[in-house]
Amino acid sequence: MTVASAALLLFLILDPLGNIPVFLSLLRSLPPRRQRIVLARELIIALVVLAAFLWGGKYALELMHLRQESVSIAGGIVLFLIGIRMIFPPPEGLMGEIPDGEPFIVPMAIPLIAGPSGMAAVMLMGSNEPGRLNEWTLALLIAWAATAAILFSATVLYRFLGKRVLTAIERLMGMLLVAISVQMFMDGLSAYLR
Repeated sequence: MTVASAALLLFLILDPLGNIPVFLSLLRSLPPRRQRIVLARELIIALVVLAAFLWGGKYALELMHLRQESVSIAGGIVLFLIGIRMIFPPPEGLMGEIPDGEPFIVPMAIPLIAGPSGMAAVMLMGSNEPGRLNEWTLALLIAWAATAAILFSATVLYRFLGKRVLTAIERLMGMLLVAISVQMFMDGLSAYLR
């Protein structure tokens, strides 16, 4: 996997376009300046969490006596479920009911940006090829920067594209995630059977 393909994979998993309506509804009650501060804080928290899973994932797997194949299979299943929810969202939204008040860590940083599938993906990248951690970090930073740029321009994009276009893009990303999740599952299964 190249840095560009890893960045694209992570970008699809972070799903900034699909998160725009949720983020706008979560931040609606805050003044515009506070919205930007909260968004920046949540993006930084998500980046730190993903980087920790990238750099510490191999050690966490060793500590819990988990094989990479099991993480690949579990990550594929979680990614599949999230992709299915993106394609067929429940009436209450992708992440369910959202609590009132200013968001802190949950639900914006975790699980909307740094969700289980993102954590599993970076953990797999870091543990499968630990010699390329710097490249995976670059891929993570590229995906995160693109996500941050899209989320900071969420109000403009929402006005320009509209809800229907954003919904169509989210469903397309969901289909791509389902395909990626099946590949992750099959890779983990074939590695286990070998």
